Amino acid sequence: MNKAIAFIFAMLGVFSSACSQAPQQFEVDNFKTKSGKKVNIYALVHSSIRIQYDNMELYIDPVRQLGSKTIDYTSIPQADFIFVTHEHGDHYDKEAIKQLTKVGTRFITNQRCAEMQGYGLKMKNGDKQDLDFGIKVDAVPAYNITEGRTQFHPKDRDNGYILDLDGLRIYIAGDTEDIPEMAGIQDIDIAFLPCNQPYTMTPEQLIKAARIIKPKVLFPYHFGQTDVSTLPSSLKADGIDVRIRHYE
Repeated sequence: MNKAIAFIFAMLGVFSSACSQAPQQFEVDNFKTKSGKKVNIYALVHSSIRIQYDNMELYIDPVRQLGSKTIDYTSIPQADFIFVTHEHGDHYDKEAIKQLTKVGTRFITNQRCAEMQGYGLKMKNGDKQDLDFGIKVDAVPAYNITEGRTQFHPKDRDNGYILDLDGLRIYIAGDTEDIPEMAGIQDIDIAFLPCNQPYTMTPEQLIKAARIIKPKVLFPYHFGQTDVSTLPSSLKADGIDVRIRHYE
């Protein structure tokens, strides 16, 4: 009888170990470039995004932990490109970058994060880079404009990015409000817009920004506890496909 009980506990231990080592599951959306190359976008957490493009791995603002959610970057592919918008802890995580870095990984960021990391391709607002492999990137402004909140993200410090992947244009806004420069952001296929005051936009500001940018697909992100559930219906008449994923 004792042997039988011991066997059962042993099997439970094996089962528990197998469960603990189960692969992480993330929501994924599939797209194609103009020439038919596959682009898979994984919702990691908050402002952390993984993009698979033509057998390459791109990460935006990878962080290991936010609240109770933890991302194990050692269990997913390492990066060919890492983009970081600014130095706040929910966007810049030195250890996550270390875990994702392999020989040949390119790190693209703003001046401050390049200084903190000790290396990186520094981009300021308005800079453009052709990164080869059909990848181009524009660094665009990201900042606060509401009185009393401009200290969170001052003008000219942080980046948003427009990634052009073989003609598929993806706008990652970073931490910003509905700034005037958005009027110049055009021909966007996929947009990531933040919704989390006092640091970024209210739902009303996000709707305004979406109507200015007019992306085909919109992912609200960086929304924390903000209720974004009404955004799909609010923008339906504008022809914008709003997709809510786990970017709390």
